Amino acid sequence: MNIKSLYISAQEKGAGTLFVSMGMMEILKRNLHKVAFFRPIVYSKSKLDGDIDFILKRYDLDMNHEDSYGLDIEYVEMMLASNRYNELINELITKFKKLEKNYDFVLCEGIRRSFLSKTINYDLNIKIAQNFGSPLINIVNAKDRTPREVYEDVLMESENISKDACSSFATFVNRIDEQSYMELEKKLKKHSKKVYLFKEMEELGRLTVQDVVESLDAKSIVFGEKDHTRIIKKVKVAALSVDNFLSQLEEDDLVVVPSDRSDIILGLIVALYSKNYPNISAIVLTHDIEMGKNIQNLIDGLDDFNIPILSVSTDTYKSAKNISKIDAKLRVTSERKIALILGLFHQNVDIKAIEKGIVCASSDTMTPMMFEYKLFELARLHKKRIVLPESKDERVLRAAEIILRRGLGEVILLGDEEELKESYLRLGLDLSEATVINYLDSELMQVFADEFYERRKDKGLSKKAALDAMQHVNYFATMMVELGYADGMVSGAVHSTGETIRPALQIIKTLPNISIVSSLFFMCLKTKVLVYGDCAVNQDPDADELAQIALSCSDTAEAFGLDVKVAMLSYSTGDSGHGKDVDKVRKATQIFKQKNPNIPIEGPIQYDAAVNKKVASSKLPNSKVAGKANVLIFPDLNTGNNTYKAVERSSDAVAIGPILQGLNKPINDLSRGCSVEDIVNTVAITAIQAQKQ
Repeated sequence: MNIKSLYISAQEKGAGTLFVSMGMMEILKRNLHKVAFFRPIVYSKSKLDGDIDFILKRYDLDMNHEDSYGLDIEYVEMMLASNRYNELINELITKFKKLEKNYDFVLCEGIRRSFLSKTINYDLNIKIAQNFGSPLINIVNAKDRTPREVYEDVLMESENISKDACSSFATFVNRIDEQSYMELEKKLKKHSKKVYLFKEMEELGRLTVQDVVESLDAKSIVFGEKDHTRIIKKVKVAALSVDNFLSQLEEDDLVVVPSDRSDIILGLIVALYSKNYPNISAIVLTHDIEMGKNIQNLIDGLDDFNIPILSVSTDTYKSAKNISKIDAKLRVTSERKIALILGLFHQNVDIKAIEKGIVCASSDTMTPMMFEYKLFELARLHKKRIVLPESKDERVLRAAEIILRRGLGEVILLGDEEELKESYLRLGLDLSEATVINYLDSELMQVFADEFYERRKDKGLSKKAALDAMQHVNYFATMMVELGYADGMVSGAVHSTGETIRPALQIIKTLPNISIVSSLFFMCLKTKVLVYGDCAVNQDPDADELAQIALSCSDTAEAFGLDVKVAMLSYSTGDSGHGKDVDKVRKATQIFKQKNPNIPIEGPIQYDAAVNKKVASSKLPNSKVAGKANVLIFPDLNTGNNTYKAVERSSDAVAIGPILQGLNKPINDLSRGCSVEDIVNTVAITAIQAQKQ
C-alpha cells in the first residue's frame, strides 16, 4: 500500500509535536518534491499558527497558508455543540482531499492538547486520522513520569488506535530522563519495533536571546549577527557589589542590571576577557536609561566583544519577572536548536524503516533541499573524522557545532585547546565533543616532518624545510589524512586554493590511472542537480586532461546517486564546427569513450543542446545524452568559472563546491567568502567521499 499521508498526534502538552513534524518532514523532503503540511484545527484563522508558519518557511513548501489548516476552535465547538459531527468531519475531509490530490504527500499535525475542552476531546484526533485514511504517529510525553506509567500509556494508546480501526505507523516517546531511559527501552522494545525513544534535551526548552528580544520588545545596543541563537541557562539580577556579584556568575547567564550601574557593567566587560570567569549570554539594561557614553566608547574600542547588550524600559525587578514568564520558541532562524533536534531525531529513528513504511515514490525531480538532505543522510551512514585546520575563523566554529549536532561526522580542530575553548564559549557555542589538537606542540609534529622528509628528500627537501612545512596548519592536517589520523580535510575559509591543494599534491597525490586533480560544483537548480566541471582548478586542460576531468566528474556524480549523462561542452554541436578548441573537445570525448564505454557521453555539444530537450531534438535528434545531460564538462577554466557564477547569480541556483577529485584521499577547498552553510555542505561531501575510498 502506498501511504500518501501521516497524522501526528500528541496526548499531552509539551510532548514535542513540532520536533516529530520536523524529523518526518526531513525524510519526506529528501524523497519527494511536492509535500504539504496540514493542521485540521487551529486556534484562530486570524492568528498565525506557529507550527504552520515554521514548517512552511523552514521547508519552503509550495502552498498558501490558508490551505494548510482546516477549521478554527470556535467553529468546531459550535458544530459539535449543534450535534453536527458528521458535517464537521466532511468539511475537514474536503480540505484534506484537495491537498492529497495536488501533492505527493500530506503530513498532518493534530489538535493541540491546549485546545481540548469538554466539547473537544482527544479522541477527535483519532477520528480525523481515521477519516483521512492517515496512519497515526502517536507521541507520548515521558517527562516527570515513571517508566511503568509511560509503558502502560503506550500500550493503552495502541489499543485505542486499533479499536477505532485506525492504522498505527509509529510511536515516539519523548523527554525521557537519563535514569529511566534504559528501563523504558527494555520494556518497549519487546512491545514493538516501531517505538522510538528520545532523551530529554534541556537546551531545547531553554530561552534564547531572541526570545527575550521579542517578548520584552528590547532595544539592541550591542548585537551580533548570530547573537539571537545564544542559549540562556539562568537569569541573574545584579543587586550586589561588583565583587560579590562576579563570584555568582555561571556559564550562559543572562544578567539584568540597571543602566546606571557602571561598576557592574565594567566588571562584566572585564570578566568577558578573563579566563577566570564564565561567559555570559547577554546583558539586559533596565529603566530605559542610556548607557554612559564612556562605557559605550570603551565597548566600541574593544576587539571581539561578543556579548549582546539589550535595553528595556521596565525596572530591574519587573524586567526579571517578565523574563521568568517567557516561553522558549523555535524559529526558522534557531539554527543551533534545529541542528540539535535533527541530530537527535536521526540518531534515534530507523530512517530506512520509516522510508520503507512510507514507500516514497521515485522521481526525476531533485530540488536543492532534497539534495542537501540526501547529502546529510549519506554522511550520517558511516561517520568520518574530518579535520578543520582553520579553527580561528568564527564560520568554521559555527559550522563545526552544526556538524556535531546533526551527527554528520566527527570533527577535529587544530589549535590551542584553551584559546579555542575561550573562543567558542564567547560565541555561545558548544564544541565540547570536538577533538582539539594543538598541532604546534603535538608529538605528531616530528613524526609528520620525518615522513614528509622521507617522501621528498629526493626532490631536494631538507629536514629543516620538512619541519617548517609541517608547522603550516594545512600541511599538518593533510598529513593527518594521509596517515589515517583523519579521514578528510576541509580548508580554504582563510587560506588560498593553492595553500589548500599544494600539500595534497605533494603528500596524498592522485588516484591510480588519474593524472590530474580537478574540481566540480554541484549546481542545484529549482528541480534538478547538475554537475559542472572543472570550474576552479585547471586553466586550459589538453584533450587527455579534459577526458580525465570528465571521468573523475562522472565517478563523483555516480557516488552521489546521479544517473550520469556526460556532455563535453563547446561552442559547436556535433560535426558542425572545426578548429583547435572544438577538436580538443572531440578528441577528449573519444578518449573518454575508450576508457569508459558504459557511460553515455556526447561531445562536442553546446550548452543549450545538452540541457534543453527541444533544442536537442533539432540539433542532435538521435542522441541519448542531448537534452538530458547532467554532468557538464567545460573546455577551460575561463568558460567554466564564469558560467557557474552566471548561473548561480541569475537563476537562484545553489552552487556546492568546489569539490576536489582525483586525490587518493579527500581534501576539499572552500571559498574565502564561504558561509557557515557552505562549510557544513562541504564537510558532508568530504565525509561521503571518505566513505567511498
